[in-house]
Amino acid sequence: MLFRNCLRRLFAAVFILTCILVPPASTVYLSAGTGSSSGVSASPPSMPDNEETRKLLEQTLSSAEIEREIARITVEQQTLEHEVAMLEKQAADKQTSIADKQEQAGAVVRAYYMGERDGLLTAFLSAKSISRLLALVDYYEIIMGQDRRTLTEYEDQYKDLKSTLTAAQRSSKELTELKTALEEQQTRVLALNKEIEGGIQASTDPASMERLLEEFSKYWESIGLHEVRTYFKALASAMKHLPEFVQNRDGVLVRKGMTYNLALSQEDLNTFLVSQNKLFQDFRFEFKDHSITATGQSGGLSLSLTGRYTIQKEPVNGLMFHVDHVVFNGLELPDTTRQALEEEFDLGFYPSKIVSFLQATEVSSSDGILHVKLSLSF
Repeated sequence: MLFRNCLRRLFAAVFILTCILVPPASTVYLSAGTGSSSGVSASPPSMPDNEETRKLLEQTLSSAEIEREIARITVEQQTLEHEVAMLEKQAADKQTSIADKQEQAGAVVRAYYMGERDGLLTAFLSAKSISRLLALVDYYEIIMGQDRRTLTEYEDQYKDLKSTLTAAQRSSKELTELKTALEEQQTRVLALNKEIEGGIQASTDPASMERLLEEFSKYWESIGLHEVRTYFKALASAMKHLPEFVQNRDGVLVRKGMTYNLALSQEDLNTFLVSQNKLFQDFRFEFKDHSITATGQSGGLSLSLTGRYTIQKEPVNGLMFHVDHVVFNGLELPDTTRQALEEEFDLGFYPSKIVSFLQATEVSSSDGILHVKLSLSF
């Protein structure tokens, strides 16, 4: 009996150690460990070589992203509608409350214009004694102080009303633009869905094609979009520390008189990114003529993006990265996705973080080098 108990304990110990030391196998993703709880397969659908099918997949991706943009615009539109109504009510309330103050301010201005305050000055000049003179001075200061307060209060209320009206007009304009954008996107998605339906029916096996498109849509919404955002988020986080890297890297920043020349090689940038996040071990930037490309691949997922830097002067000087193309698993993402990623994640480079009085004036890229000309600004 004692032997059996020992044997059981030994077996249990071996089993527990096995569970701890040998974790279950998992699929490797670009973001190193994304899972799905929606029942969607973690493996991406196989990408066909057939050009017509690939076009349908891209159209399906575009349709899903435009629908997402429509949902975002709808929410923003509802928020703006509430804001416009609130601002218009505030403006109406302020218009009513300012009416009395406007009349008081008008009475003050008329008093000075019509000479009604001249009597105070006459009395002041004709005072027969010091005590009378001091009393008139006190009285004069009280009258003048009340006049100044009346005019100041009216001026403040008028500025506040004007600011509210301006904000209401700006919000109304944004609302009109949003409604136009919403109508355009709704028209666009309807036309796209019609094309997709036509493509499905024109395929050799419409039922299989429809299943493939549905599977891909679910995969994109549950895993694909998360992967793309993971990379952009990591890039945005890393770019915050690039000025410090440039400042401490020998030969990258060279001063010539009143200007600085920044020459960042793609090797330096890739080294920097890996130091910031191991996610970039399978990701590589390349500086080409007037464009910058970045590609990454791990497991069954691949991502590439192409963009360019331009100079921004206001509100803060810097190099702003514009996303021209994003390709996920060989499929080009729509413009709505590119714009959303560009707005959400700041991949810009700000020279003032190297030295407070530096400003970027020129930027170009070629032969693996990003060239930036910086000037002093005091």
